[in-house]
Amino acid sequence: MDEQNQKLFNRKQQKPLRQQLRNESSPIERLLWAKLRGGQLGVKFRRQHGIGPYSVDFYCPAASLVIELDGESHYWEGKQKYDQIRDGFIAQQGLRIVRFSNLDVIHNLDGVLLRIQEFLPPGTGPSPV
Repeated sequence: MDEQNQKLFNRKQQKPLRQQLRNESSPIERLLWAKLRGGQLGVKFRRQHGIGPYSVDFYCPAASLVIELDGESHYWEGKQKYDQIRDGFIAQQGLRIVRFSNLDVIHNLDGVLLRIQEFLPPGTGPSPV
């Protein structure tokens, strides 16, 4: 990993926060993670991955893709502005962001997975069973 990436991804001082976020993940995050983990879509995903000063819900290095799940807290006053600033920073790093509501994951998990696959490199897809 080059020096710039060391400063951008998974900063050492943020490791305890990332671990806490993984340990306290929501049921919806766990539901989606069960479908993303282990290369099930043909690429590796990471959860609670550090990008600059932020931790993102899921990150796929092969696709330069960030996946964010928006629960109730994302609609609180001030949170949407924070998300805009955060998304702007992430986009400046050359990464794409796709957001899903928790309700999307609960009620249309297959549709969420199909949408994620649209962002993945050609030729990737679910691993054969």
